[in-house]
Amino acid sequence: MPDLYVSWPDYHQKIEQLAIQIYQSSWEFNQIICLARGGLRVGDILSRIYEQPLAILATSSYSGPGKQERSNLIFSRHLTMTAEKLGSRILLVDDLVDSGITLQQTIPWLKENIDFPIEEIRTAVLWYKACSVIAPDYYVDYLAENPWIHQPFEHYEQMNIAELAGKVNQPC
Repeated sequence: MPDLYVSWPDYHQKIEQLAIQIYQSSWEFNQIICLARGGLRVGDILSRIYEQPLAILATSSYSGPGKQERSNLIFSRHLTMTAEKLGSRILLVDDLVDSGITLQQTIPWLKENIDFPIEEIRTAVLWYKACSVIAPDYYVDYLAENPWIHQPFEHYEQMNIAELAGKVNQPC
């Protein structure tokens, strides 16, 4: 299957579709945790729509040119949040499940490393690839052929600030 290219309007539409799907399930949650970096935008928008607190857990599992090579999963030391305590019914959000390792390992990481009681964790992503070892609770698109997904912000990974300044033609 050829690579999948996603525009900003399509990206935002996928997030809205995900929000509606979660709403239609009638599941009530009181906390969103997004996985950075890919889940940041999704988590931010869902947090605004649902008016629920957002916490951020930084993870990294891709490296190399174009960030397309899988490497060991790394978690940040702490969960970042502004609320005094973490909600007990958590919607764990990422942009996609590729191998599924990140979501699969994040759930026990949260249960072992967070000092607040967790009643339930459900997962939500925009894209669910067939090769994933875990099925998310909520997803917009199931991708049977496991394409590489080019998201609209991806071109920033190929650019540095000098190139951006030259492109914009603004004096510094």
